[in-house]
Amino acid sequence: MSKIAKYILSIDQGTTSSRGVLFDKNYEIISIGQKEFTQFYPDSGWVEHDPEEIWISTLESCKNAIKESKIEPNQIEAIGITNQRETTVVWDKVTGKPIYNAIVWQDRRTSDQCQRLKDLGHESIVNHKTGLLLDPYFCATKIAWILDNVDGAREKANEGQLLFGTIDSFLMWRLSNKKIHSTDATNACRTLLYNIHEGCWDADLLDLFNVPASMLPQVYDNAADFGKIDESIFGSEIPIAASIGDQPSALVGQACFQPGMVKSTYGTGCFVLINTGYKPVKSNNKLLTTLAFQVNSKTCYALEGSIFIAGAAVQWLRDGLKFIESAEQSEVLAMQADQSQDVYLVPAFVGLGAPHWDPDCRGALFGMTRNTGPSEITKAALESVCYQTSDLLNAISKDLGESKLSAIRVDGGMAASDWTMQMLSDLLELPVDRPKNLETTALGAAYLAGMQVGFYPSMDEFSESWQSDSQFNSKMTSDSRKRKLAGWKDAVKRTLSNN
Repeated sequence: MSKIAKYILSIDQGTTSSRGVLFDKNYEIISIGQKEFTQFYPDSGWVEHDPEEIWISTLESCKNAIKESKIEPNQIEAIGITNQRETTVVWDKVTGKPIYNAIVWQDRRTSDQCQRLKDLGHESIVNHKTGLLLDPYFCATKIAWILDNVDGAREKANEGQLLFGTIDSFLMWRLSNKKIHSTDATNACRTLLYNIHEGCWDADLLDLFNVPASMLPQVYDNAADFGKIDESIFGSEIPIAASIGDQPSALVGQACFQPGMVKSTYGTGCFVLINTGYKPVKSNNKLLTTLAFQVNSKTCYALEGSIFIAGAAVQWLRDGLKFIESAEQSEVLAMQADQSQDVYLVPAFVGLGAPHWDPDCRGALFGMTRNTGPSEITKAALESVCYQTSDLLNAISKDLGESKLSAIRVDGGMAASDWTMQMLSDLLELPVDRPKNLETTALGAAYLAGMQVGFYPSMDEFSESWQSDSQFNSKMTSDSRKRKLAGWKDAVKRTLSNN
């Protein structure tokens, strides 16, 4: 009698869609279920999601992946969850219903509150304890905003009736039928409430942001026994064996386990992480000191640069300007552009992230002429992602005292574009390695879950399985690179709100 095949289900809950991805024993994708959900923009710089829609889209995606693969739910050995970080949900402990929409990581509504805290001199201690900056990007001021702007919320929170979670925590609460209120260290460390040196929620920070401790989830390693999915969800009890934020998950999926290894993910935003080992490295160039992963109670750290708008710029070309009907068409338009025009898009639609951290500036186009059209603007949008990556790598090099990195591993939707990856290599003057499996975010969570239950091997063996599909090497002349980077630097300077 043949042995029944087993699989790992990765829940990849992103900024614009939810996905369920089934992996087999050889890390191969068996099936994918995916469902987009609504983006809400109720005011300038505000971005929200409906948590109920996220929940429904997650369920449908997973059920579709299981149905397409023609397997039974009891063949799923374990589930790993990876999620958009910093997006903040507050829900009622009894009913399980969110009291307000999820406030998305891109949201800038609390920029004034962050500035007040800076003016009061709090950023230094916040940065020391969390590795982060005082910015609306993170959860703490989002939580406080919900408590102070929803009728009765502050009172309920003080009475222990409300719970907070990032999306992973909210999903685990629902998947377990209200039995699990947990998160992992890579999500906890993005709240401005978690001390990355002591590995716990910090009482001083809770006081500073006026967040009751009773709201907070329990923090676990990335690979851990979180509990089980209720049988009513998929028809079988399944262990939740991993939880990890999307960018650390991509770092794991890219097998960047050694200090100095760097990955860049091109999704809605762009996030560059470099593994810095088991001691945190403080940035002097406005990068974030964050957790790469935590396994067996051992914490590996990273430096991170966050770009708010990457693939979102392509969505803007499609949905806002109607230049294209699909993301794939952006590459075709860029290739048709007049190469003599140096048009720059600074995509500060929700402010600029690292290394500028300017929440108040807004997007701008520079260098347009009467001959500038959809092709040139599309080319500028794709190039803007490469320019921003260059800014981040320069900051990383300054922090680490290294003038040259050896290579960068890329993933995410935009990494599929040969044109964009070639431009990236040209501007970075660095080899760009694109793996055979671009689904590295989903793979990272799946691998950790599989490792936790003994389905997948050690990290060393997993590293050996990583394979490059394409390597892009710089072909641009030094003069062209210098001219283009100087033009970008000037465009950013003109866009920043303090100029």
